[in-house]
Amino acid sequence: MSDRDLASVQEAKSLVARAKLAAPILAEFSQTQIDRIVDAVAAAATPRAEEFARLAVEETGFGVVADKIEKNLFASGRVYEFIRPMKTVGVVARDETKKVIEIAEPFGVVAAIVPSTNPTSTAIYKILIALKARCPVVLSPHPSAAKCITRVAELLADAARGAGAPEGAVNWMTTVTLAGTQELMQNRGVAVILATGGMGLVRAAYSAGKPAYGVGPGNAPCFIERTANVAKAANDILTGKSFDNGVLCSSPNSVVVDSAIADEAKRQFIAQGGYFLSPTEAEALAKLLVTPQRLPNPKLVGKSALVIAQALGITVPANTRALIAELTGVGREFPLSIEKLCPVLSYYVVADWREGCERCKAILRYGGMGHTMSIHSENEAVILEFGLKKPAFRICVNTPTTHGSIGLTTGLDPAMTLGCGGYGGNITSDNISPKHLLNIKRLAWELRPASPSGATTVPLPKVQRDPAPIGLDASTMTDRIETLVGTKSSVGTAGSPAPAPANQSVATFVCEDDVNQAIRLGRTITIGDRTVITPLARDAGEAGKVFVYAGWRSA
Repeated sequence: MSDRDLASVQEAKSLVARAKLAAPILAEFSQTQIDRIVDAVAAAATPRAEEFARLAVEETGFGVVADKIEKNLFASGRVYEFIRPMKTVGVVARDETKKVIEIAEPFGVVAAIVPSTNPTSTAIYKILIALKARCPVVLSPHPSAAKCITRVAELLADAARGAGAPEGAVNWMTTVTLAGTQELMQNRGVAVILATGGMGLVRAAYSAGKPAYGVGPGNAPCFIERTANVAKAANDILTGKSFDNGVLCSSPNSVVVDSAIADEAKRQFIAQGGYFLSPTEAEALAKLLVTPQRLPNPKLVGKSALVIAQALGITVPANTRALIAELTGVGREFPLSIEKLCPVLSYYVVADWREGCERCKAILRYGGMGHTMSIHSENEAVILEFGLKKPAFRICVNTPTTHGSIGLTTGLDPAMTLGCGGYGGNITSDNISPKHLLNIKRLAWELRPASPSGATTVPLPKVQRDPAPIGLDASTMTDRIETLVGTKSSVGTAGSPAPAPANQSVATFVCEDDVNQAIRLGRTITIGDRTVITPLARDAGEAGKVFVYAGWRSA
């Protein structure tokens, strides 16, 4: 390791040790003491919202000052108002019927990874929810946002101390390297990790050997169904996409339009600041914006539509809020179907809501599983179908995904960290709050006396079994179905997946490096219906024929 890496690792160790000293002190604080600290931290952050926003834009080059001010105020205001009434000390619930009392216990030291896209608002939010749960926190800033995050941490730590928090309640790294961040996450003194960042970081957090709340990538599709208020839908999507220049992970990335209203939708997008690229312009933008690794070009992340158009060498109207590329597919052959983190939208027209449903699922599978999408419709039945069938845990109805997902325009819990559940390889699908940093102890009184050892017990009544089914047995029916859909064809037949070896475990997460290593070693990778596979890994694995499947394979 370099000298800087060594310094970063040592700093992480020292800060965790400092936080561990504060943990037992915070754990003994009363609800009144904790609330006084949370009040002081929120009060210190609110008047600094503009200062923090300007520092973030100046340091990172991402986003819009006015929108970052709004995000900072969301963290110090809306999040604060939501968590302020929470009971996080002592008895937090009683069930008189079951005779159970629940008692809150703080998790311990929190390692909080803070991204460059939303640096100051995420820092405010994570400090608030950690302190509310009586947990000391150690922030690891993204290196390109270390100065603005440090400024937030310094001011909020001072406010916490002034309200009675112990030394070491709020800590932050100033020498930040990958080695230092890894040491922070893996340090035995850390109890839980709050990781906000790319898939590599989230995977590292889940590999650290301790509880972790990670956030998967977003690639939010927005479906406009034929009964929608088309003008509002177009405005919602453009508002969400242009907010802070599209850097939130729940920002709209694709528009899927019902063909019955396609002409009106296009007119509304153009009228409200959408610029539709020609096929030649869209191809040029794909080469400029999307790297060979299928990631957005960092030079264009968080830049405005006008700046991107200038980089592309085209002239667009001064009121342009987003560039729009009409596509016919999703995947590696369509680079602009990825998460773009800037005001660029992919655009699809579909025959009806059923085709729209499938298109949205394809978009989510290409980098947004479990995260967020929206539907714009007045048809309650269709809205419910989307809720039932889509692999997203935040489905925003008739509102921007950016604002709706974090609870700004909806009734969802206000948060800057959004879990993606099992679909996204995350431990939870919730919006993260102080309750996720608490363990709950339970006092439980006897309701039914236990029988003494050897005592005669009353036999349970016999269960009346259903009569034997008439017709084909299950194994025969399975054989016939598998033959019909082609899943029982011999290994090596074109288009048919190889069965998984009996002794090979099913992978939970597969990235491109895993696939490349399997190809080099001549090995296979067993995957199942709940295996999380990155888009690059899926493309490479299918091309290299290294995947074998366990259980049923989705069509």
